[in-house]
Amino acid sequence: MGATHRESATGLQGLRARWQGLTARWLERRAPAARNVTLGHRKLFILPSRAGLGFLLVILLLWLLGTNYENNLVFALAFLLVSLFAVLPVHTFANLSGLTIRLLAAPPAFAGDYARARIAVGRNEHRLREHIEIAWPPEEGAQLDLVDAESAEVEVSLPVNRRGKVRAPRLKVQSRFPLGLFRCWSHVDLDIDFLVYPAPKNLGPLPLGAAAGEGKSPERRRGGDDFAGLRPYQPGHSLRHVAWKQFAGGRDLHSKEYDSGADTRLWLDWDLLAGRDVETRLSGLCHWVLEAERAQIPYGLRLPGTTLAPSLGEPQRQRALAALAEFPLQGVE
Repeated sequence: MGATHRESATGLQGLRARWQGLTARWLERRAPAARNVTLGHRKLFILPSRAGLGFLLVILLLWLLGTNYENNLVFALAFLLVSLFAVLPVHTFANLSGLTIRLLAAPPAFAGDYARARIAVGRNEHRLREHIEIAWPPEEGAQLDLVDAESAEVEVSLPVNRRGKVRAPRLKVQSRFPLGLFRCWSHVDLDIDFLVYPAPKNLGPLPLGAAAGEGKSPERRRGGDDFAGLRPYQPGHSLRHVAWKQFAGGRDLHSKEYDSGADTRLWLDWDLLAGRDVETRLSGLCHWVLEAERAQIPYGLRLPGTTLAPSLGEPQRQRALAALAEFPLQGVE
C-alpha cells in the first residue's frame, strides 16, 4: 500500500514537472526575455476570478427563481447582471494592455536574504491604470496606481538562498480592476540575473598582524636577518652581536642591530580558514571583508586562482565580494 502511494506521488510530481516545462517553453516563445516589455494581446491572459464565478452562480440562481415564479423583475435583474458581466472583461483587459515594464536596477544581495529589483511601470496612453500588482509569487510584491502620474517606480523582492548568479523567475503582473470579477495577468521575464554574495559568518576576528619577509612597507621589525646598523652596547646585549671589528679599530663598544621588512597590510587569505568546507570559508572571508571596510583597514584577498591587491573603498568591496560570489561551487577544500 505504501509503495503504491509513493509511486503515485512520484508520478504526479513527474507530470507536474513536465507540465511546468511545457508551460515555460510556451511562454518563452510567446513572451521572450527582455529588459523592457510592453504588455499586449500576446502576453495577457484573462479569466473570471473566484468572485466572478460566485457572481455567475448568483445570476444562475436569479434566472431559476425568475423562471420558477415567472417574475419579470427578477428576469430583468438577471439580464442586467449578465450584461455587466459581459462588459467587465474589456475594462479589466484594457487596464493592463499597453502597460510598459522596465528593469531599472538589480543590485547584488547576500545569500539567505532578499534580492530586490527596481522596476519602472509606465502607461503610454491617456487611459488611467488602477490596482496593478507586481510580484514574484508567492511573495506579496508591490501594488500601484497610475492615476496622477504616467509612470512609477516599484521595488519587488525575491528570497535567495544560494550564492552565485541567480536567475530570477518570471514576474507576475496582474489586475482585478474594476470590480474584482475578472483577473487579467501576464508572466514577464525582465532578464534579471542577481549576483548573490555568500552569507557572512563570523569565524573569528580579523587576522591582523604583520608577516615578516614580505615587506615593501617602510616599517621594520626587530629580530630579522637584515643588518640595520649599530647602537651603543648595553649590559645584557648578546655577545654574538658585538661589533668586535669596530671595537678593535678604536671605536666605542657597539652592538649590531638586525631587523626585517614587515608587511602591515591585511591579507584575507583562503588558507587562514583551512580545515573548513568551501562555503564556510567563503562566508568567513565575506565577514572579514565587511569588517575590514567597517574598520577602514586596507585589505587584500587571496583565493585559489584569484588575488586582489590591498585597497579600501566601495570598488574594492565590490570586487572582493564578487570574487567570493563567483567562486566555483566545486572548489578546493
